[in-house]
Amino acid sequence: MDSIFALASAPGKAGVAVVRVSGPRAWEAVRALTGSVPLPRQSSLRRLRDAGGEVLDEALVLVFDEGASFTGEKVAELHLHGSIATQRAVLRRLSEFDGFRLAEAGEFTRRALENNRLDLTQVEALSDLIEAETESQRVQALRVFSGKLGERIELWRRQLIEAASLLEAVIDFADEEVPIDVTERVTYLVKETIQSLEREISGISAAERLRTGFEVAIVGAPNVGKSTLLNALTGREAAITSEIAGTTRDVIEVRMEIGGLPVTLLDTAGLRETDDYVEQIGISRALERAKTSDLRVLLLGDGVSPEIDLSPDDIVVRSKSDITGIDGGISAVTGQGIDELVGKIADLLKDKVSSAGLASRERHRVAFLAGQDWLKQALAHLAFGPERYELSAEEIRTAIRALEILIGRIDVENLLDEIFSSFCIGK
Repeated sequence: MDSIFALASAPGKAGVAVVRVSGPRAWEAVRALTGSVPLPRQSSLRRLRDAGGEVLDEALVLVFDEGASFTGEKVAELHLHGSIATQRAVLRRLSEFDGFRLAEAGEFTRRALENNRLDLTQVEALSDLIEAETESQRVQALRVFSGKLGERIELWRRQLIEAASLLEAVIDFADEEVPIDVTERVTYLVKETIQSLEREISGISAAERLRTGFEVAIVGAPNVGKSTLLNALTGREAAITSEIAGTTRDVIEVRMEIGGLPVTLLDTAGLRETDDYVEQIGISRALERAKTSDLRVLLLGDGVSPEIDLSPDDIVVRSKSDITGIDGGISAVTGQGIDELVGKIADLLKDKVSSAGLASRERHRVAFLAGQDWLKQALAHLAFGPERYELSAEEIRTAIRALEILIGRIDVENLLDEIFSSFCIGK
């Protein structure tokens, strides 16, 4: 097997740059660069030299033994001075060693999966952790990366293996001293797993929104102050404001954090009757995005009724209170009521994620639903007693396989390229 290397820190000039090396000859590279290999997990200050003995850099060197590293292989980390020239020189020197090559995207993590250092849910969570922009995303990703989802799946798997084993004991050893009717115990195990699956399935939508971000649409009539509100919330001129009605034609999206949650604010075209074809397209898009958004902030002028049907979660506010003097209204110009509006948005979104579970991807939902369906069929067969134990056992085994796919035990090759494509080269 090749030994691989790559820059593990962000590309470009930095105070410190980290080069990671993994594979059977990783320590040989350290010995060739520095003259000796430090003790595992003990940082050592060493001079790195090229093939001619010239000093490339003075760096901190760390090595990890096989089975005790991120990838499960022998690993070395070189903590360099972060100039681009130094990084290039060290990477070039590593490429000169026999059996060494630059790592592909996500290859370090893929080797960790193949060496059972991570399961597939942890791999996905590591990707989410790297991409996390908000505190809530970091916490969610870290929970899964710590192995909690894998532990839950493993618990279900053990319960179902016990259930299938009881049925197969009766099927295969009917003449031995085993329970003749194990229906009660198997039914309990299967129902317990189904209920646990249902709880996890119910929290997937909220967890997925937490991972990918919420959409909050600002809607209302032309010139009601939507773009000005967007600019006030984001703290910059993200949208053009004008006295001319219909200035906003397309949906403007701005990513930000509200209450620790990832949010994309949508500034939409003003809702009104118009003969302008382009503006009609903008209004149509505004209505569609408002319909699919997680939350809507409806801005109304003084004495104006809503232009759309309201839902329980809609936030309705009167705008331009600096001009109208409306009590309880907001003014994006003076800031009146803005903090209260942000707080209300945060509270409503937090309510939506209160039921979030550990699973957060569509493939999780598909596997959980498939497993649940197989288990319900197993229960149906169990109702007929021992005469259908064989059919029930097969349904349970199929459910186990559906759950094993989630953590990467079987049949995951078609998933790996898609999952690892989002990783950087050094991860």
